Amino acid sequence: MKEKVTNVTIKMLANQLGLSISTVSKAISDSHEISAATKQRVNDLVEKLNYKPNPYASSLRTRNSKTIGVVLPEVADSFFAQAINGIESVAEEKGYHVLIYLSHESFEREEQIIKDFESGRVDGVLISVAKETEQHKHIDTLLEKKIPLVFFDRVIDEVATTKIITDDYEAAYTATEHLIKQGYKQVLFLSFSQTLSISCKRLEGYKKSLYDNTIKFSSGNVLRFSNDAKKDYSNLLRKLTSLKKGIGVLASVEKLALPLYQACEELQLRIPQDVGLISFSNLDSAAFLHPPLTTITQPAFEMGKAAAAFLVKALERKNFELADEEIVIPSVMIVRKSTL
Repeated sequence: MKEKVTNVTIKMLANQLGLSISTVSKAISDSHEISAATKQRVNDLVEKLNYKPNPYASSLRTRNSKTIGVVLPEVADSFFAQAINGIESVAEEKGYHVLIYLSHESFEREEQIIKDFESGRVDGVLISVAKETEQHKHIDTLLEKKIPLVFFDRVIDEVATTKIITDDYEAAYTATEHLIKQGYKQVLFLSFSQTLSISCKRLEGYKKSLYDNTIKFSSGNVLRFSNDAKKDYSNLLRKLTSLKKGIGVLASVEKLALPLYQACEELQLRIPQDVGLISFSNLDSAAFLHPPLTTITQPAFEMGKAAAAFLVKALERKNFELADEEIVIPSVMIVRKSTL
């Protein structure tokens, strides 16, 4: 009958047998360096105490768990759903497992997930950072432990590793210019973060397009959304009510587009006659909204696939170090009736 002992460690086995931890470990893994008699002694005690090896500790030593950790702020956004498909297309081909972790836009949650990875739970990490993330000490610590990490979409510019991004500045510039060319005299920018790199780049592209079209930038035309959906919606209603008809709106993420449809319905504003709308979005249903939504569609699948390919290369090539570089995959503007 097996003896019920909780939390048995390899150190406890070694002490009880009078052997070194290294010898016990090699015996358990059936190493040719250990005699048959010693292996038998070790295995008898393993059976007696019902010892279970820690797979995470083992993977930390060998970095061979064949597992990739993917950290996302959310999965409701269609961009991330498509990016996961791109990641898994590479992982499946190369024989890696994919573990998905959600930060829910929380820095504390993201920090804890990364800390857990330090135990050897995964071989490498793909991450799109949370809205609240403003510093990167947790990322630096992981890299110091030689666990490779690749950013995609939402990146931290200061961290020296590979980053898979799209042309956020140029895409926002093009979207804003499109609204201006359609005759909208004022253009609003709906922002979801003041600190994330992608949000800042999109805002800068919007500003530059206004400047190049001799339209004065007004900070009052930048609506900053928080995590309080009710309050954000009230602010949007108030802003739309205060403006004359014939305004354009650029939503910096797709979750901000649908509230605008709702607000226009409530205020009896017509899209696109009274309000023109374009959004960064990978929604499959964009073409079926009423009216269909003009989008800046990001290459989500390709970005996920590229991020995974770079990470796998770092894992499978000895002494391969990820370069501190940005890989830019352009987005595409798809014009539909919400701006025509």
